[in-house]
Amino acid sequence: MKNWKYFLVLLFAGTALGACRSAKEVAYLQDTYDTDIQQILNYQDIKIKPGDMLSIYVSHKEPALAALFNMGESASTDSQKSPGYTVDFNGEIDFPVVGRIKVSGLTRGELSSMLKNRLDEDGLLKNAVVTIAFQNFNVSVLGEVNNPGKYAVQGDRVSLLDAIALAGDLTIYGRRDSIMVIRESDGQRQILYNNILSKDVLNSPSFYLQQNDMVYVRPNRVKAQQSGINQNNNVGVWLSATSLLLTIMRFFF
Repeated sequence: MKNWKYFLVLLFAGTALGACRSAKEVAYLQDTYDTDIQQILNYQDIKIKPGDMLSIYVSHKEPALAALFNMGESASTDSQKSPGYTVDFNGEIDFPVVGRIKVSGLTRGELSSMLKNRLDEDGLLKNAVVTIAFQNFNVSVLGEVNNPGKYAVQGDRVSLLDAIALAGDLTIYGRRDSIMVIRESDGQRQILYNNILSKDVLNSPSFYLQQNDMVYVRPNRVKAQQSGINQNNNVGVWLSATSLLLTIMRFFF
């Protein structure tokens, strides 16, 4: 009988240790401390790419003059509502009066300054204010998250953790040690891996996402094993095992 008692003690101890191990596999940024101060090393302003849609609104103290450079009468002071310019495969847009200009590789701020200087230098409009925004900055989050989907981003700064939050966080079955970020840039596709269990993820080149990045959370071993077993049968196995354990306990105690 004592042997069975020892067996049960070991069984429950093993279960407790397994629970602790599971917690280690779930908590984010485990190696951070209250005194940690980190420099932001890898953030850069988003660069404009072919396929981006830009909202460009020119404002001036004389609205009638600025209207020449805004697409249609529907343009408003809200740059998000003004008509958009799609960057073509050559990285160019066709801007009113000015003509075709190269925008690919520039940040929003750089393009704003370039257009303002161009209007100024060409004698088209002095002291204009040029406001630029992305109209199609999206990220997709797939796999073991609670709400997978494609999400529109306001502004142009979003981190991997922001994207996970938009998707309702990872499920308990999501692997936190190798989250994939699939990125296309300059005709190339990259797959970058991130371990959000560690603070090192904060310095990952894909911690800050770019437009149209895809985040994929792979299933862990538990989910992968379950996928090969009928769910009802799996429940039945656990019920049978529990019933057997209770029977053994009643017999010996």
